Amino acid sequence: MTLEILTPETKLYSGDVYGIQLPGIAGSFEVLDRHAPLVAALGKGNIKVLKTKTDFDNYTIESGFVEVLDNKTTVLVEGAK
Repeated sequence: MTLEILTPETKLYSGDVYGIQLPGIAGSFEVLDRHAPLVAALGKGNIKVLKTKTDFDNYTIESGFVEVLDNKTTVLVEGAK
């Protein structure tokens, strides 16, 4: 799965990943390879980018949106660290 994490100022992450865990406004959820199409709002919390099953990066966000389409996940966020 291809992942892009974008802020209004910069691109935080771009590349192939195993999956991603996201802080949805109604609770956390995970997107893996070949996930069904999805658009969701994100709340304050942590994004966990699973590069492999054991290697990952973490980002803290204030809010945002995620779109999953054709095995590509695009995450648009505000207040990322």
